[in-house]
Amino acid sequence: MAQRKAFRWHIAVFLAPAVLVYTAIMIVPLFGTLNLSLFNTGEEGRVFVGLRNFATLFGDPRWSASFWNALGNNAWFFLVHMLVQNPVGVALAALLSSPRLRGAAFYRTAIFIPTILSFVIVGFVWKLILSPIWGIAPGMLDAVGLKGLFAPWLGREGTALTTLALISVWQFVGIPMMLIYAALLSIPDEVIEAAEMDGVTGWSQFWKIKLPLILPSIGIISILTFVGNFNAFDLIYVTQGALAGPNFSTDILGTFLYRTFFGFQLQIGDPHMGATIATAMFGIILLGVSFYLFAIQRRLRRYQF
Repeated sequence: MAQRKAFRWHIAVFLAPAVLVYTAIMIVPLFGTLNLSLFNTGEEGRVFVGLRNFATLFGDPRWSASFWNALGNNAWFFLVHMLVQNPVGVALAALLSSPRLRGAAFYRTAIFIPTILSFVIVGFVWKLILSPIWGIAPGMLDAVGLKGLFAPWLGREGTALTTLALISVWQFVGIPMMLIYAALLSIPDEVIEAAEMDGVTGWSQFWKIKLPLILPSIGIISILTFVGNFNAFDLIYVTQGALAGPNFSTDILGTFLYRTFFGFQLQIGDPHMGATIATAMFGIILLGVSFYLFAIQRRLRRYQF
């Protein structure tokens, strides 16, 4: 008769603190937010309204216009990161992983340093740099004969959001760079040696051999970029304020949620509608992550060792 394996109590003991902390600061607030979105405040106090708050958010022109504007800005913010940050991160990782490059450790450190800086510092410094009054950007462009290209990018509706997205790219490009760099180092030497024996070297080796092998890592970076950008708030708030100017052109779901939940200036805070927006954000992120896990990750598994 086969003996039953003894339950490993030490695993539960070591996991319990992490599970308790995660439940206290993530799971409980999440369900509290979902519960809050199903209620509203009426003359009789707190009243259960079901999905009526969501109907108001998506159907009432006073709410839906702001929501769809913020969602569109969030999508553009994410798209800039996907099209600029991640390809640049992959290119930098490929360059820095070359054994012929001298001072690679210094370059990795210099590129990664902005990721550990505070959003307040980054936002304030870039506002100073791009200021048309006392910023250094006009002088730098003038030094290379391109002063005519300068414009108050943070003050124009058409360029403010893209400028902030590029600032965020500058700050966080070190993260995909380091993750891809680690993935490149994990490729077995036998694979590289076999490619070199077949005459595949340089950038041809990267495109034909290395890039397909690091696709799972690129997929993970993409979903992390998606989640991070749809949770973005700090940089927009620091540089453009809660109103996300000019004329809400940089308003994203995070700033829209902040104004709704806590109130700002003449706008009175509404916790129930704020929770509704937060729940909608959770649903959007959940759909994006689920699509990646079930539609993309399965196809990328073929490239894993």
